[in-house]
Amino acid sequence: MKPIKSKAQIDYMKAKTKFEERSKVLEARVAEEQKNAEVEQELMEQLVVETGFHQAFNELAEAENELITWSHATIKHDKTYKDNKKPIDEMYEKLDSDPQMRARIIQLALRIR
Repeated sequence: MKPIKSKAQIDYMKAKTKFEERSKVLEARVAEEQKNAEVEQELMEQLVVETGFHQAFNELAEAENELITWSHATIKHDKTYKDNKKPIDEMYEKLDSDPQMRARIIQLALRIR
């Protein structure tokens, strides 16, 4: 039986997959353009928009934020949270200043059932 995922978890996984796909397309286009000449900033910006990478990046960031918000609200109902409230809240407070903590919380949020 498949584990049940929340809307926030599903949306994040979809956004991450789309971002990874758009990233590969962008990499291929950059490699193609590099055969002819060096890729300068203006061309790179154009490729980022044309390939949908920019939109996919924004959607991924939004999905991450929703997943984090959902996980913080959801975990507050768990016994583990009640026993470790202070360290868990400190983890969430470090989200904006510590990219590794953000990644760790996202990974943990994907495990919540």
